[in-house]
Amino acid sequence: MTDGPLIVQSDKTLLLEIDHERAQDCRKAIAPFAELERSPEHIHTYRLTPLGLWNARAAGHDAEQVVDTLLEFSRYAVPHSLLVDVAETMARYGRLRLEKHPTHGLTLATTDRPVLEEVLRAKKVQGMLGERVDPDTVVVHASERGNLKQALLKIGWPAEDYAGYVDGEAHPIDLDESDWTLRDYQREAAESFWHGGSGVVVLPCGAGKTLVGASAMAHAKATTLILVTNTVSARQWKDELVRRTSLTEDEIGEYSGAVKEVRPVTIATYQVLTMKRKGVYPHLELLDARDWGLIVYDEVHLLPAPIFRMTADLQARRRIGLTATLVREDGREGDVFSLIGPKRYDAPWKDIESQGWIAPADCVEVRVTLPDDERLVYATSEPEERYRIASCTHRKTEVVRDLVERHADQPTLVIGQYIEQLDELGAALEAPVIKGETSVKERQRLFEAFRSGEERLLVVSKVANFSIDLPDAEVAIQVSGSFGSRQEEAQRLGRLLRPGHDGKVARFYTVVSRDTVDAEFAQNRQRFLAEQGYAYRIVDAEDIPDLTT
Repeated sequence: MTDGPLIVQSDKTLLLEIDHERAQDCRKAIAPFAELERSPEHIHTYRLTPLGLWNARAAGHDAEQVVDTLLEFSRYAVPHSLLVDVAETMARYGRLRLEKHPTHGLTLATTDRPVLEEVLRAKKVQGMLGERVDPDTVVVHASERGNLKQALLKIGWPAEDYAGYVDGEAHPIDLDESDWTLRDYQREAAESFWHGGSGVVVLPCGAGKTLVGASAMAHAKATTLILVTNTVSARQWKDELVRRTSLTEDEIGEYSGAVKEVRPVTIATYQVLTMKRKGVYPHLELLDARDWGLIVYDEVHLLPAPIFRMTADLQARRRIGLTATLVREDGREGDVFSLIGPKRYDAPWKDIESQGWIAPADCVEVRVTLPDDERLVYATSEPEERYRIASCTHRKTEVVRDLVERHADQPTLVIGQYIEQLDELGAALEAPVIKGETSVKERQRLFEAFRSGEERLLVVSKVANFSIDLPDAEVAIQVSGSFGSRQEEAQRLGRLLRPGHDGKVARFYTVVSRDTVDAEFAQNRQRFLAEQGYAYRIVDAEDIPDLTT
């Protein structure tokens, strides 16, 4: 027995004592392969999962490193059965390989013949495989490359894809570093992707994921399709590419609800690609409009299901996914792994913060009590209505007003999801409201006014969660969200983490109604903060005067 911060249990849970002096070192060491499940005050619970271990394996970590980490930090003897299971789970990755055969085209080969025999008899792969080339190799129908990888992951034998990529149509793209320089971690992220051929790069909001995408494009030097969450994001990508690369405006097309341009570099929104008419997706023909050499998926954790389906057909194209978190609320992390690729690079937020590239953050949960009349309405409401009632209490408006006054000299975002509530806050604070019905032109005007300092306060719906560059935001006040979504928490905190002026600390407030589902959902969102190494304080609304002193 040693005085380590970690308790490793035979059910594959890891308990981390966060007040231990070695807790932060341990958290960083287990982050590549363990998933955080719960994060109350003193003990955080992680779990070892096959997908987490396979992602670690794909990123270059081996079973010996994982086992050594568990042994180094564990307070008690690590169950031998767990160590064996870790080694055997990680060893399952790569026993099957997709390869290009000189005469038979795409094949599935194995280093372990019984595994291939098992897979050939699995119902999930029926119809995807052709003739047997030799005892260890079988032909794969080329159109099934993505579907097969999905199926193999689900039956527990994830395949490594060595089948290579088509170069696509060549197009000159270079970084223009005349007045800026790619940061070391951005360069490492792009190179890790390029050497792997496809995969996901995980970086904090504000850490320059767009520049990683641009660097990947400079590696590929080929026509590129960039998929983004919305039109505002598409235009920000275009501006960045014109400013940071050799590309001109004429070489970059926008493919959105308003504009349909196909150019050597085309930026399309997920929304337009997933528009359905009479049961078909008319805009998916964009994927065949050119011989793309690279596909960039911005905010890959938000990929809609139709995009997964089309990505299954794009396995011969190099693919890079960019995201602040691999957490998906629909549980489809396995599809990201098999179709976009494994995690190739993951920089902990605290590491980027320590290098000075993103601002430090102070995370505070402010708890309010529902007035008696609202408590009664809440108690007698249908379960599906309770979150809205708890989120939209008028008591939150009072608290937000107090917080805004305390930070009157700092650029502030008030963020929520219920439009009625946001309109009420906008009126109470005399601040502009940006929501779904706000035109793209007006959104851009208001975001620019905020960046320039003309507007110091914006009330925004979840349209501002994703891919919106607001580098001057120093304070965010969250009043409601998507039912405890960790991915949403990542985006909202990320709005603040561009380095603040004069070394100021970013303030991230969440206003929560106690004794309601609002507080339960808040606990789930806090898991994201804990995953990234951020502590958070819980205070009563009455204590606001003491918060910023």
